[in-house]
Amino acid sequence: MPRPHIEPFVDRTVPFKKMTLPGFKKGMHYKVLSLDPDSGACSLSVKFDGGYQLPPGMSYSEMELFIMSGSVRYGDREYGKGNFFFVPAGVSMPAMSSPRGATGLLFYNYGEPSFVESDEDHARAQREDLIMVDAFEGLHWLPADFIRPSVAPGCMVKLLRSDPLTHAHSLLYCMTPNFWQDNISYHACAEESYHIWGTSWMMQFGNLPTGGYFWRPPWINHGAFQSTLGVLGFGRTDSQLHNYFHFNPWTNPVENRERAAAIVRRNDPTLFKWIRSKDGHNHPHDFEHSDYDYKDEQNQYEWP
Repeated sequence: MPRPHIEPFVDRTVPFKKMTLPGFKKGMHYKVLSLDPDSGACSLSVKFDGGYQLPPGMSYSEMELFIMSGSVRYGDREYGKGNFFFVPAGVSMPAMSSPRGATGLLFYNYGEPSFVESDEDHARAQREDLIMVDAFEGLHWLPADFIRPSVAPGCMVKLLRSDPLTHAHSLLYCMTPNFWQDNISYHACAEESYHIWGTSWMMQFGNLPTGGYFWRPPWINHGAFQSTLGVLGFGRTDSQLHNYFHFNPWTNPVENRERAAAIVRRNDPTLFKWIRSKDGHNHPHDFEHSDYDYKDEQNQYEWP
């Protein structure tokens, strides 16, 4: 069972819970934004008490952390608000602490939250994929031109991470004051978003204020939308984001999926015919990435 559609949700309306899973130390608190009930993969808003400490260690799942307030220290370096970390599964991070406390967004992509004390990487860890970047000071705002077709002018992004195989994205985005877009869109990917600051309005779901969040599965209509004073948000997708624009708010996910397939049929009829064939030869074989497991949509690695 995949994550359910959650929209809108405001985490300010629920209390923090104490993190009590094995390996995590006292002083960490969380709110569940969304959860995969099968794998345990989840999106959390988190709070670290002042004085919180964690020894060197690793997770068995990919982990992403974005600092919203306060700061954390890894080793002898301090990272304040706006810093983003993408830590591949099995990569050991230095001792972590938060002398004065911090809040953030924490994501475990392919499994439940885990922490194992270790000052060495797992043998299968991909340290070369580790990302540590100051998203506020270290990157410039750019047009969202990696999204096709593009959104309306006035929405800018800072791309924090892009998976080279799946094209899953993690990014900061902003809507300028009086931003608006009058059409309706859906995507073939799941997307999620958290409002760090600001309020947006969407026709189907109403206002989403500061602390607002959604997890939106593929094929769900959303729009038109606008923001009066602007928005700063953190967003993620699980694959390439393509905008299917239209103006019929009453279509359902099944109809939207069929419409997307019809576009492939119209634009690339030979490929569509081959995909739809019954000859048993249309299973993908990736000559460039032969170790990619297409049976598992999330390419989850099994650890010994």
